[in-house]
Order: sequence, then C-alpha cells, then structure tokens
Amino acid sequence: MSSFAVQHVNQVFGTGTARVQVLHDVNFEAEPGTLSLIMGPSGSGKSTFLTIAGGLLTPTSGTVTVNGVRYTDRAKKAKDALRLSEIGFILQAYHLLPYLTVADQFKLVDKVKPKGNLTPAALQNVLATLGIQDLLHKYPAELSGGQQQRVAIARALYPDPAIILADEPTAALDGSRVKVVGALLRDLAIRHHKAVVVVTHDSRLVDSADVLYQMQDGVLTKQN
Repeated sequence: MSSFAVQHVNQVFGTGTARVQVLHDVNFEAEPGTLSLIMGPSGSGKSTFLTIAGGLLTPTSGTVTVNGVRYTDRAKKAKDALRLSEIGFILQAYHLLPYLTVADQFKLVDKVKPKGNLTPAALQNVLATLGIQDLLHKYPAELSGGQQQRVAIARALYPDPAIILADEPTAALDGSRVKVVGALLRDLAIRHHKAVVVVTHDSRLVDSADVLYQMQDGVLTKQN
C-alpha cells in the first residue's frame, strides 16, 4: 500500500472571468522507501500540489490519502494531528524562529511532539551529514541562506515523519551540498522506509530520484 496518494485532484481559484484552474485531475502515489521527484518550472502548480498534499489546502475536488486514511475527509483538529505525526515539511521559506538558537529550534519540536523524534545520536548524525553540527548555538540571523536551509531540513527530519514533502530543498545550495542533500533524502527513504516527495526545478537532483514526474501547466505526468 502507498504511504501517500493523491487521486483526481483539481484545484480552482477564483470565479467567473477570474477563474483559474491550477491543477488538472492530478494523480500521484508514493511508496515507502522511495524518493519521488516532481520537476517543473515556476508557476506550473508544484507548490499548490505540495500544499494540498500536506493538508494545508483543501482541493476543489479529489482526495489525499495518508497511510490509508483519507486526509481530506478529516476535521481540522484530526488533520493537524495526522500532519504532526506523519508528515515532515521542507519549505522554501525556512520558518526558523529568529529568537531561538539552532539547538532551541529542535527543543521546540520536543515541546510540540514529545515522543517519537530522532534519538540524540541520530540527530547528531543528521547535523554532521549536513555540515551544521557547529552551528547549534547560532541564531538564524547569524547564518547564511544555505545554512538556514540545512537547519530547516534537519528540523523537518527530526520528528521522524513517515512522509517528507520538500519544496525546492536545494534552492540556496551549491553543487556539493545538493549532492549531500539528495543522498540524505534518498538514504532517509531507503534506510528508514519513508516516502520522500520533492518538488523542484533543480535538475541536479534527478540522479537521486527513484521516480520522476513532470508538472506542466497543472498537469502531472510520470516519466519513463
């Protein structure tokens, strides 16, 4: 069974002459242990797809299923609980709290989700792999854009979610770090049996993907 499935999803914004259909009958599924890459230019509908996939936006029509549960049918409180326990987000906007050090960003996760997070040893391994183990006492304003992005990636991995949704996770990274992040996401999928879904226009990640999709004008097509 797929960890994650999107079935016949359409998304429309506006009405009348202002009506715009952003997604057209989108179907997608991600199996545990795989990294799925959705490629497409800016404005193709990738971010809208990801927002719906994460339960942050209810589609105009269609369903999203997470571990056999129809996400779109749940009440807000139940949807929030499912998202907290099952889905990790890596977003273009890093959403690091400016008044917390890097170490405190992870402590905040512990307060919101006290159980089921990575062990201290596993977290240290993630930090070392991303090259940010020496930044724990820094504040976000003291970090470069690339460093902030890597901290955001580590924070998304820390709750140990079953599904990881990533929006342009390598946008601020140089070539060597792109390979590190691609390898980390792939290793996370395989070793920890997670479904990892990445939307991006960064073709440098293609070699890390198990399954490749193309998004164009709101139409999603699986590539051979």
